[in-house]
Amino acid sequence: MPETHANPDSAPALDVLLPWDGLEDRHGPWPSNVRVHVWDGTTPDDELPPHVLESTGLWVMPYAVPGVERLLPRMPALRAVQSLSAGVEKLLPVLPEGAALHNGRGLHDASTAEHALGLILAAQRDLPRWVHNQREDRWEPHFTRSLADCRVAVIGYGSIGAALERRLLACEAQVVRVARRARPEEDVHAAADLLELLPDVDVAVLVLPETPSTEGLLGEAELAALPDGALVVNVGRGRTLDTEALLPELRAGRLRAALDVTDPEPLPAGHPLWRCPGVLITPHVAGGSAAFRPRAERLVVEQVRRYAAGEPLLNAFPRP
Repeated sequence: MPETHANPDSAPALDVLLPWDGLEDRHGPWPSNVRVHVWDGTTPDDELPPHVLESTGLWVMPYAVPGVERLLPRMPALRAVQSLSAGVEKLLPVLPEGAALHNGRGLHDASTAEHALGLILAAQRDLPRWVHNQREDRWEPHFTRSLADCRVAVIGYGSIGAALERRLLACEAQVVRVARRARPEEDVHAAADLLELLPDVDVAVLVLPETPSTEGLLGEAELAALPDGALVVNVGRGRTLDTEALLPELRAGRLRAALDVTDPEPLPAGHPLWRCPGVLITPHVAGGSAAFRPRAERLVVEQVRRYAAGEPLLNAFPRP
């Protein structure tokens, strides 16, 4: 059942709906003019009292619970929506008029960067093979690739890309920064220049949201431009990488891949990606480490405080 918490010494005026209970125990009492309701998205919608849906002005959406956006059209008083995901483009079509959208920028930087680095190291040092050999009691040492001295293109150089760059530099790799637009003052290349950049890249990492301009960004021509043996990593959105163009490169053994996101997703049983040589797959878990929750709680508490004080909320995501 959803829970409600109010300051007993005040007359609540602003209703907010949060996904977690107990935040006031860890972060201090809520502002006196706020009434907090709690719904984690796992209980039926009809357990939410109608007055909560009708009066909520700030909704912090449950994280990684599919379909909760179905409530948006039923919340007429909504003024701000806080997503705990970095990518929020799919919420825009169902966002009520007059409600501002805020994303989870920064919450997943450490988790996603760690996971991307882990995928790269696992692929470069052939860890899946060693795991397989361990299961079969086989001791078969051989030399592997390395990450040191590799040129790594970080395609989608934002806050997650910068966090990944710091980790790559610690491993003595060279980083090529790529974003939608060139930023020469930051040594960031434009995505339009990928065909010129990719022939000199050992590892291409996609850290992209899914938008019309990024869908299939790494396609047949871009994959063909990569040198033999290059590694393609995707920790952004599955559709930014052209799966149909990738498959023949993998089957031929010319390229390798380490994918936390796929197209389609979830990846169905029997899909050829599961069995292609040189592929490492994880089930869209890059952002979901223990580092996420403390950061998310701090953002939620700050957003509620700002909302109660009538101040601008952080991480505003512009409508198109």
